[in-house]
Amino acid sequence: MSVEIKVPALGESVTEATVARWLKKPGEAVAMDEPLVELETDKVTLEVNATAAGVLESVAAEEGANVEVGALLGSIGEGSGSPAAKPAAKAEAAKPAAAPAAAAPAPAKTNGGEAPIAMPSAAKIIAENNLDAGAIAGSGKGGRILKEDAQNAAAGGSKPAAAPASGSVIEVPAFTRPESGPRPQKDREERVRMTKLRKTIATRLKQAQNNAAMLTTFNEVDMTALMALRNQYKDSFEKKHGVKLGFMSFFVKACIVALKELPAVNAEIDGDDLVYKNYYDIGVAVGTPNGLVVPVVRDADGLSFAEVEKTIGDLGRKARDGKLSMADLTGGTFTISNGGVYGSLMSTPILNPPQSGILGMHKIQERPMAVGGKVEIRPMMYLALSYDHRIIDGREAVTFLVRVKECLEDPQRILLDM
Repeated sequence: MSVEIKVPALGESVTEATVARWLKKPGEAVAMDEPLVELETDKVTLEVNATAAGVLESVAAEEGANVEVGALLGSIGEGSGSPAAKPAAKAEAAKPAAAPAAAAPAPAKTNGGEAPIAMPSAAKIIAENNLDAGAIAGSGKGGRILKEDAQNAAAGGSKPAAAPASGSVIEVPAFTRPESGPRPQKDREERVRMTKLRKTIATRLKQAQNNAAMLTTFNEVDMTALMALRNQYKDSFEKKHGVKLGFMSFFVKACIVALKELPAVNAEIDGDDLVYKNYYDIGVAVGTPNGLVVPVVRDADGLSFAEVEKTIGDLGRKARDGKLSMADLTGGTFTISNGGVYGSLMSTPILNPPQSGILGMHKIQERPMAVGGKVEIRPMMYLALSYDHRIIDGREAVTFLVRVKECLEDPQRILLDM
């Protein structure tokens, strides 16, 4: 009896996903709770596990397909998991007998040393037209050859040349530069379909610009005292807590001090209501290969410096490994974005709706500063606060940034909640 594999519930307000990658092939053995397929939503990537042991009997949704919650992905059948015949072998067996001919060239290898992966529909077209899979540029995820790629290759008559006789010399025609005119534009372009995460990022950021009265105010902070404090205690801190003492925990704590004094920055607009939040779930923007995500440090005001550093480290690793859950990404009240890790000296961060404020950190750079009537070289950082002017007035925004600056230039203020 077959067991259906269906798209599970994807989280609040998420109804659709894209089949990113099948981890098993039809005919392969499947263990109970073993990951079968990866689904990519507009927020996270998640694995669908087997609900029964047996053999992956069929795949109903190929990689790249969009599927809704409850849709059929495939089925698990009974059996010991004898390997399924390879698509190429099936295609060869279906062909009528023919006179011996020169052997077709082996598929080209990718950088990882493996032959390019062709989707089942593409593999059929490749076999029917005797195409060289290695000569087809795949537009799918990870260089996979999609049906459209194979159709384009077939339409263009891209077939493999016969292998040269053993010992023969291959003559390569000399390269001839075009006499005039630039290379066709299409030869210098690569078209890749946007992932759901990238589309969602684009949509939400544009919504923030369209819906909020967004404004940015700037200040700068002298990092001398904070850097000295960190250098003094970083070794003993790591020895005791098992985590490095970074700057982010100080910024999180400094923002909480300022948010408590200026609650409008921690609030949001809901229709005609202003929602003030008496808790501090701080989002920390993390760049990943798939796009920017903002996991949330819950109740950060109740965490120690070590707990903040550990939580941010764990969330960062989960983000880079694609293991963030919906719970990790929802419910933040304020966001911190550190463009300085990429070398940004100054920027205007975009709000993370429905939040009303976001702090932008930047690169620490030594600059000449006037200190006590003398010019000194100090490690300085520009700070930027983007805020929704519908709920936060200029006075509140500037005061917030000044409080953050004061806490960072005199870190004892954080401990004293001043």
